[in-house]
Amino acid sequence: MTEQQTRARDWLANITPDQMTEASEGTFTDLIGLRYTEISPDRVRGEWTVKPHLYQPAGIQNGGVYSTVIETLASVAGGVWYGGKGTVVGVNNNTDFLRAVRDGLLVGEATPVHRGRLQQLWQVVITDEQGRVVARGQVRLQNLAA
Repeated sequence: MTEQQTRARDWLANITPDQMTEASEGTFTDLIGLRYTEISPDRVRGEWTVKPHLYQPAGIQNGGVYSTVIETLASVAGGVWYGGKGTVVGVNNNTDFLRAVRDGLLVGEATPVHRGRLQQLWQVVITDEQGRVVARGQVRLQNLAA
């Protein structure tokens, strides 16, 4: 592992939601508008506002946005939990789209299903402002030892 990778790994282990949001500036999740609201080894939460530039042709939230948010929240959560032992990479993302959304605030929450020596499995649930589940997914992460 390079010195730069080591610094990035150690930084992620102690990151705050505001720092993670700031670190994401200029990335794809910034384009989506994802803002982190909670980061811990056991849960990561984020939110974004559905806007027309995130629509698919039928005028609803594009499913790729859900998949991106699910992958991102699970990866950050897994990285924070794995901490100084190394880094994590996604090896599978399975997302279900349950309810069409045209506007409003959406919230995603990643929680662990399994955290093992070699792999992790995280579930992410996305809800609307009324608390209805609009999408859910799970992401399998590979733990890469330092």
